[in-house]
Amino acid sequence: MNILVAAATTIEINPFLYELKEGKLKTAPVDVLVTGIGLTATTWSLTSLLHIKRPDLIIQAGVGGCFDPAIPTGTVLAIKKEAIADQSVVELNELKTLFDLKLVPQNQHPFRKGWLMNNSEALKKVKLKKVTGISVNEITTSKQKVKWYKHTFDPVVESMEGAALHYVCLMEKVPFIQIRSVSNHIAERNKKKWNMKESIINLNDALVKIIQANL
Repeated sequence: MNILVAAATTIEINPFLYELKEGKLKTAPVDVLVTGIGLTATTWSLTSLLHIKRPDLIIQAGVGGCFDPAIPTGTVLAIKKEAIADQSVVELNELKTLFDLKLVPQNQHPFRKGWLMNNSEALKKVKLKKVTGISVNEITTSKQKVKWYKHTFDPVVESMEGAALHYVCLMEKVPFIQIRSVSNHIAERNKKKWNMKESIINLNDALVKIIQANL
């Protein structure tokens, strides 16, 4: 089993990188890819790497915002399906996706009913709560956008890279897992209420457990 760990930034996986460098982890062969932030950078980075080497499993690890105030910061979640939320238009005060507009068929590969679904056996083995994610090019701060996104997608987690992982891996037929640790609640711009330290610690603990389970 050869595993690729992908993250948007080194900050999010620093504890894992330190333990890996120091030889403290008993793991399968692991490669690391820092993709850069956002859907475009992640898509390019993953696709470029897959043209050179095909891992048996890709694990994307990162922090993210959460739409559910009942879920505490620091909670690590696995993402079962993704959508690009702001690949859309607002008409008559209603958010419409490319699928709503009939620009893309809902079941055009790799989409299923408009979603980028992860039905891999690898995800099924992960002992984390599995939730819906959306990816955006602009971090959501508007209460109106929160309402639109909740109504259209009913998401739990927001990131800027998740849908890129799902899209590339589904197209390339590579098993994958996306895990997100809740650093903040959506539209909460008071960073004093964010919990980056605990979310990163918990994210890396979960990452190590998943890797070791795939030895």
